[in-house]
Amino acid sequence: MAKLELIATSAFGIEAIVARELKDLGYENMTVENGRVTFIGNEKDICRSNLWLRCADRVYLKVGEFKATTFEELFQQVKALPWANYLPIDASFPVNAKSVKSQLFSISDIQSISKKAIVEKMKETYLKEWFDESGSRYPILISILKDKVTVMIDTSGDGLHKRGYREVGSDAPLKETLAAAMIKISKWKPDRSLIDPFCGSGTIPIEAALIGRNIAPGLNRNFISEDWDIIPKETWKEAKKKAYESIEYDRELDIYGYDINGRVAKIAINNSIEAGVDDCIHFQRRPVSQLSTKKKYGYIICNPPYGERLSEKREVEKLYKEMGKVFNQLDTWSYYVLTSHERFEESFGKKANKNRKLYNGRIKCYFYQYFGHKPPRKDK
Repeated sequence: MAKLELIATSAFGIEAIVARELKDLGYENMTVENGRVTFIGNEKDICRSNLWLRCADRVYLKVGEFKATTFEELFQQVKALPWANYLPIDASFPVNAKSVKSQLFSISDIQSISKKAIVEKMKETYLKEWFDESGSRYPILISILKDKVTVMIDTSGDGLHKRGYREVGSDAPLKETLAAAMIKISKWKPDRSLIDPFCGSGTIPIEAALIGRNIAPGLNRNFISEDWDIIPKETWKEAKKKAYESIEYDRELDIYGYDINGRVAKIAINNSIEAGVDDCIHFQRRPVSQLSTKKKYGYIICNPPYGERLSEKREVEKLYKEMGKVFNQLDTWSYYVLTSHERFEESFGKKANKNRKLYNGRIKCYFYQYFGHKPPRKDK
């Protein structure tokens, strides 16, 4: 199989989490940069990484990288890339672009010139003047940062956050990839209880259940590269077979999702059924003021309302104060809270042991981390 350079993209702030995921999958010699992790693999690894990465946004196949400050340089260097290694004669290859802090900044020009360059190379390769692009899709991304051009093909299609279980969401859904990252950062272990008191459509509890039972997050969906000529159908079939064989069906989990909105809690139940983990999560309508448990050494991981509108700010601060009172009664528990509110700790009434900047979509947030007691050795 061919040696390929692959790029797993991610939201800012969780690149190291994606790198750790890749390391756990057995990859080495990774390069971690803002918003991406580059690693080496082959066609099998396109399948494995798409199926198994919980926190990455997409997996790209890197075609080439070069510096370009003029459109002529861009054209010639895109044309020089080995497109025949990837694109069959009937390939559909839409070209998208993005540019940051670069001399080439017109997105429409970058797209059209790159598209023309690829077509010219294919004319030379296939000895044909016209391509109807009636076959499988190979979405191409031209990414330019500080004049360095990275040319990639998207192997995922829909973003990896689309697991296939969330048919309907709540008003402000948390991306599945960010929910998984929050759980990974917390270092929650499947033998510990987990509660999300603001579960919404159930994303955090469901992602925890998928992690707890070692269910590959991509098993319930399709990927655009499943239709590619360069990846045999048998390769995808084998990757999915191994993923199914890795599921730990018998593992007992203690996961709870609560929400003050009963309608939303019902959506969460339906989503957990779609994900195949409804038997290990208990969803219920319950306000945070009524949160209680007799269990020890558990984790609260949540994404409460932020109060982005000025009119909501005072109500949200009252909610955070209530959270502080309730959470502090669980004095052996660890709790992790994602919010964009700059003065969360003040309302909550306690300074976090640690906080980490994360982005929920375009919203800059902080992940406040409060560490509970370690359980005695006999509990392990």
